[in-house]
Parts: sequence; structure tokens; C-alpha cells
Amino acid sequence: MAFWLIETENDLEYLQQFPIKEAFVEIIPYHDNVHPALNGVSLVYIRPFNDTKGYMLCIDHSETTSLNKTVINDILQSIERVWVRDKKQALYYFPLKCLCDLSQIIPPYIQDAPKVFPHFYYQYPDYTNTNKLIPVSKHYERCEHIYQHVRSVMPQELPAWFDFYNNKVVLAFFGIEKNGININKYEFDKHYELNHEFYSIQGDRVYTSYNLATTTRRPSNSFNGINFAALNKENGARRSFISSHGFMELDISAYHPHLAARLVAMDFDGQDVHQTFADLYGVSYKEAKELTFKQLYGGVFKEYEHLEFFQKVSKFIDNNWKEFNSSGEVIVPISGYCFKKSELDNMNPQKLFNYMLQNVESAVNTYILIDIHKLLRGRKTKIVLYTYDSFLFELGEGEEDIEIEVQKIFKKYKLATKTSYGNTYDFTEQ
Repeated sequence: MAFWLIETENDLEYLQQFPIKEAFVEIIPYHDNVHPALNGVSLVYIRPFNDTKGYMLCIDHSETTSLNKTVINDILQSIERVWVRDKKQALYYFPLKCLCDLSQIIPPYIQDAPKVFPHFYYQYPDYTNTNKLIPVSKHYERCEHIYQHVRSVMPQELPAWFDFYNNKVVLAFFGIEKNGININKYEFDKHYELNHEFYSIQGDRVYTSYNLATTTRRPSNSFNGINFAALNKENGARRSFISSHGFMELDISAYHPHLAARLVAMDFDGQDVHQTFADLYGVSYKEAKELTFKQLYGGVFKEYEHLEFFQKVSKFIDNNWKEFNSSGEVIVPISGYCFKKSELDNMNPQKLFNYMLQNVESAVNTYILIDIHKLLRGRKTKIVLYTYDSFLFELGEGEEDIEIEVQKIFKKYKLATKTSYGNTYDFTEQ
């Protein structure tokens, strides 16, 4: 096939008849910086692995006629494996089971774009459809370069943990992110300065974006100038987030001590972990929390080395470190993720243990989120924010009693929670 531009149904016949088992796909939205929940598709680049070049399919661009997006969806659906650079983003445009997330197995590829790209974005800073103005040939050139790089670094064999992250983690966090969070625009503008409002706000909703490919696989959540994983609790900024029927937040109690106990095969048998340690330390509840966290993250204090929990933790850390150095890797329970010595710098026994805690936390939370999504299917209540040990729900009308059902999910994983309610996300004012 001599051409690469496909803009009519007749042009599509080649791809429809050509047997494609595996392909790389780059979705070109209207604007590179606008959240995918607020974006649309301009072009779709498809590069079959068994062909010598890629093809640009046109949906909505100033230079071309338009194909029906449904037809393109059908072509993609017929491919066994569709590799994309970010599956979570791709799901907004093409919610297909065959999508495979490259961001999970190779570092993000940030290519120096042809000069025409920054030129157009500089010329039209407030235009929401910039990619529709950039020549299709330049988009094609860029996609070909991206494919060449991606193909050269793709592993011959997928890691054992890939399925968990590709088919569970991505869907769990997509399920939160797509909901957005309701805001009081007046309050929001007092506390937050965005790069550009249209990147992440539509009406009275702001959209978050979880980065799933961090070193420990513990998701971060920053988009358009706001770090949603570290919203200030002291300055009133959280009053910017509002809900007509109220927010409900569930905080997991003593999460990391519980997870550490599971790693070392110890069971607190439903006891309040911090109170247990307060009795053992001979200090107050608040002081016990501080002491326990300091030792989990910084190493066991000499005066508490005799306690069974810390004896087991110390032994686990030592054995883990020996395994890491002798075999060059350690496998994390639940997710199956592999921390490789060759890929991590400046490691030490305690740091490796902390990495494992963060990974186990995120893996357990993934299963919790999947259960929450199943529970909320068809309901008005939405889960709108996740920050490690807390889960924020925007309650639906008439569903104020849903806490009982949500609590059952956490009990299933033997986790105790504390619940807060409020009409804003600033629960301190309630």
C-alpha cells in the first residue's frame, strides 16, 4: 500500500482486510494538554507490527475529510493487542479490552517535537483544538519517530506482573479519574492557580490525573498545576471542593503497620494497632503512632528491638535485602511486581522495605477500588479522589446510607476505617 493517509471509507478497506495481530496506536487529541475527559480525537495513527509503515486515520482535522470514529473503533477492536503509550488516557477515547499499556513496561518517551508543534501552541495559547491546525504530515512524522523508539525498547517477553497493572490497576484508577470533583469556582480561584483553566475544568468540575508508573507503583496525582495528593488541610483550600449531597471520606486506620504485619505473617486479630503499641511502649496513643511510623520508615529503635513485631520486621528487612543483593531482585506479594537492583539507585535495606510497603498498599487499594466500582455501578454516588489511605466519595441523592455497604469492602480486607462527612472537603469545619 503506497499511501499512509486514510480519510475515506474506501481507503479503510486495506486495513479492514489486512490481518493485524499486534499494533502500536497513537491517539492524537484536539489538544495535548487538555484532560482526556474534556478532549476529543483528531487523528489516530496505527502501525501494524507486520507492516513497513504506519497509517494516519482522520476523524476531525482541518486538512481532511472525516472518518466515522465507530469504524475506527471496530478496526482497533479486531486487533489482538493494541499498544498505546498511556492506556488510562486511551480508555477515554476507545474503551477496548485489547489495549496494552506501554507506560507500565518502558520509561515515558518524551520526544523533541518538530518545531511546528511549539510554534502553533505558542501562537494559539487559548485555543482548545490546536492539533487540528498542525499539518497532518507533521503529526505522521512525529508518530513514526515515536513508534521507532517504542519498538526498539519493548521487551521480548512481558513481565509476570504486567497483567495486574494493565488490567486491574489502570481500570481501578480510570474509574476514579473520569468522575472529576465538583468545585465552588469562587473559592477554588482564591486558592489555586492553574496553568490554563480549560486544561482541566468544565463547568463546576475539575479533573485529576493519576500517574501509575512511579518507581514504587504508588500512584501520584498532579495535573494542571495542582497536586491532588497533597491538598492543603490548613488554609481553607479544601473548601473549594463541594458536594450537593455531601462528601464521605473513609480513612484506613494504621494502614502501614497492618501491611507490615501481613508481610511478616503477624496478625493483630482486630485490635487497635496504635493502642496495642501504646500499651507496649508505655506512652500515649498519639506518641505511639509517631514512634511506630518512625520505626517503620527509619529503622527499629534499640529500646524496642525486643518486641515481637519489630523482631519480625527486622528479620524480614534483613532477609529481603540479602535476596535483593544475591539474586538482583525481589518480588512483591499481591502485585507480583519485581524491584530490580539494576534499575534502582542508592538503595539500602530500609528503603527497599519502604518501597515494598508502598507497592503492597497500592495493590491492596487496587482490589478495594475494583470492589467499590462494582458496588457503585448504576448508583449516583461516585468515588472522586484517592490519596493512599483515604477514599473520598461524592454522595448521590438518597444514598446517604451507602457507608454500610462500603464498610463491608474494607472489612473484607480486614481493615478498620474512620468516616468523615461534610458538604465540603474541609472536614475540620464540620
